[in-house]
Amino acid sequence: MNRRSFLKYTASSLVVSPFAITSLYGSPTTEKRKPNILFLLADDMGYSDAGCYGGDVATPNLNRLAENGLRFTQFYNCGRCWPSRASLLTGFYAQQVRRDNLPEKKKLGKRQKWASLLPERLKPLNYRSYHSGKWHIDGTPLEGGFDLSYWLNDYDRYFSPQKHFLNDQKLPPVAPESNYYATTAIADHAIKCLKDHSQQHPDQPFFSYVAFISPHFPLHALQKDIDRYQKNYLQGWDSIRQQRFKRLKKMGILDCSLSKRDEKTIPSWNLPEETLEQQIGPGEVAHAVSWQSLTDEQKEFQATKMAIHAAMIDRMDREIGRIIDQLKKMGALDNTLIMFASDNGASAEQMIRGDNHDRSAPLGSAQSYLCLGPGWSTAANTPFHLHKSWVHEGGIATPFIVSWPKGIKAHGQLRNDPAHLIDVAPTILELAGGNWPQTFDTKPTPNSPDTSLVPAFEQDGTIKHDYLFWLHNNNRAIRVGNWKLVAQKDKNWELFDLNSDRSETNNLADEFPEKVKELTKLWNRCVDEYTALW
Repeated sequence: MNRRSFLKYTASSLVVSPFAITSLYGSPTTEKRKPNILFLLADDMGYSDAGCYGGDVATPNLNRLAENGLRFTQFYNCGRCWPSRASLLTGFYAQQVRRDNLPEKKKLGKRQKWASLLPERLKPLNYRSYHSGKWHIDGTPLEGGFDLSYWLNDYDRYFSPQKHFLNDQKLPPVAPESNYYATTAIADHAIKCLKDHSQQHPDQPFFSYVAFISPHFPLHALQKDIDRYQKNYLQGWDSIRQQRFKRLKKMGILDCSLSKRDEKTIPSWNLPEETLEQQIGPGEVAHAVSWQSLTDEQKEFQATKMAIHAAMIDRMDREIGRIIDQLKKMGALDNTLIMFASDNGASAEQMIRGDNHDRSAPLGSAQSYLCLGPGWSTAANTPFHLHKSWVHEGGIATPFIVSWPKGIKAHGQLRNDPAHLIDVAPTILELAGGNWPQTFDTKPTPNSPDTSLVPAFEQDGTIKHDYLFWLHNNNRAIRVGNWKLVAQKDKNWELFDLNSDRSETNNLADEFPEKVKELTKLWNRCVDEYTALW
């Protein structure tokens, strides 16, 4: 299946009535129009990759959203794919809705029946919901309440995926050497859904969930996009990190020190260094060592990897621009709440899957299989410590951009309230005019730990959480106010004051043992409560 065939398949599911109204606002109504919702989710994008968060990647469309809206400086995800998506669409922690990393788990199992997804809650409020891209939740998109869906379930092939679905029906594999590219295909479907909505459902608000797989490994990008960055990263990750850090401070996004580059900590499932050299080549590097310690061959190879990572984000931003252009054409942009985030920090993973790696193939092409690796992941997560799957700030801090021309008067402002993906569902539900479900099958549903972000749209300092909780691969953390207790796997707890130390460089555990005990007790209580749900 090439891109033309893919578009034909998607078009067949979006049949337009010859009597359809062509404008979203073409039909007069006396009811105050509810906002449309567009949630844009990146996959494995670092905190400082986007230009509006100090990055060196060209992201003019994200930058414009930030200029015309808000940037949150302390927004969090769950550190990994499934947990973040579960929290985003349910408003609960992943451990509440599935046996996710709980100490007594045997199997992950399916999501709790009471943990309905956001589209199911929006449907009674007259919303139509559209999904495009990654899913990575139990069940299927249509089972979760979406009206239309393009589900890409092959994360190893950007150019020729073998597993993808239109409205839960499997599509033919994409033929190699076709004109297909995953990021563009995801945007194509999102745009077609919007066009269909404006023609067939002009009087209804919509929720569009666009879940890109970019820049998740493998590093696959269009050559024309790679060419824009080919020489940009020869200066190395240490220099890029310093530059991003300075820009972040100048923007007022952060006021802390730069964390130390960690030369030892990498995912336990990474390929051994000797295997990487054998299968990838002598240019690959297994650890985040000093850039100056690399050979010239390693420097050139590593710079190209980061160029591909940047190209993937660049292309995603361009596709976001096309989606926004469609909203403009529909006359829907002013009353559309647009949110952007990443599901976790940049990844230090290094593995080979899919069709393996052809050492003779151009880097970034369909025949190559590269991962960003810990050196560039450290730079992408500037100024924070560690990476995806850890719950130190490098793994869980995400850029979060909110734009809503009709509903948010503040332009270009920062919001410093600590907040989390669990807050997205109640925010959307409040704006849609709904109430949080209190019962399921006549039984009370668990208390949700989330809070609505709506007050922050007007003023900073208005969002309060009793705590924020994390657990993944036995990496664990809890935040209360500015205090954060965090630990790696079986290591001891560390304590940080994030008010002055977002980069987690000064461990205060020995200085404040009572605070460690207090937060440890709270973290354990959370685990007990979530485990009891099962």
